[in-house]
Amino acid sequence: MIVDDEPDSVFTIKCTLENFSEEYKVIGAESGRECFAILKKGQMPDLILLDIMMPKMNGWDVFTKLKENPEWREIPVVFLTAKTDPYSKGFGKMAATEYIEKPCDIKNLEGRIDKVLKKQ
Repeated sequence: MIVDDEPDSVFTIKCTLENFSEEYKVIGAESGRECFAILKKGQMPDLILLDIMMPKMNGWDVFTKLKENPEWREIPVVFLTAKTDPYSKGFGKMAATEYIEKPCDIKNLEGRIDKVLKKQ
């Protein structure tokens, strides 16, 4: 699942990953609220790519809410964000499974996703 308030980002990453490999089936959510609506319907992703800078419910809030729920806390979260300040990077790397800065090379993104999924 990719959670990002930028529809172009969701579309681009979804299409690129799905075209890159048949193994990927990407669910797009354009807000934290939409992410939780999808999860509540029982669609459980293997991994969540999560933007930090989103309106209403930012990525930190989404991350916290995911980790508070026993059904969702084990889903690996990879921050995929343009937020590059030292605090965000430090906390993000400590809290989440991975922290990837935008823009990113799609081969690098795929490699890091595969690395996270193989650790499970």
